[in-house]
Amino acid sequence: MNKKSGFTLIELMVVVAIIAIIAAIAIPNLLRSRMQSNESAAVGNLRTIIGAEAAYHSANAGYTVDFADLTGATPAFLDGDWGVPKEGYDFTLGGTADNFTVNADPITMDVTGGKGFFTDASGVIRYAMGAVADATSTPIGE
Repeated sequence: MNKKSGFTLIELMVVVAIIAIIAAIAIPNLLRSRMQSNESAAVGNLRTIIGAEAAYHSANAGYTVDFADLTGATPAFLDGDWGVPKEGYDFTLGGTADNFTVNADPITMDVTGGKGFFTDASGVIRYAMGAVADATSTPIGE
């Protein structure tokens, strides 16, 4: 008896096809979950920046438009390096001593995030789908 055991080419092709179908379903969901996670982290970071700006304003009677003022103070109002992207978003601080503005924009729109975020001294976080947000954008929660 000379019976060889193993899998036939057809059986292997069926298994590969099943794995490909499962991957085609799972990968888009994984990418969408990652984008949502990046967006949630961006909103959390904006809340942190709002708190740091409020503390800076209490200590200095004005807002700052430079992350170095928040991170370089003793004690620091904000920790970390804000000149580099965080969780797929770039943060840009601007405005004046009377009203700061912060934009959080995805590094690559619809890849690292699908929304642009904006906030200012009012503390209201606003978003725009697929675009850079500004003071006229929709507030979160509406």
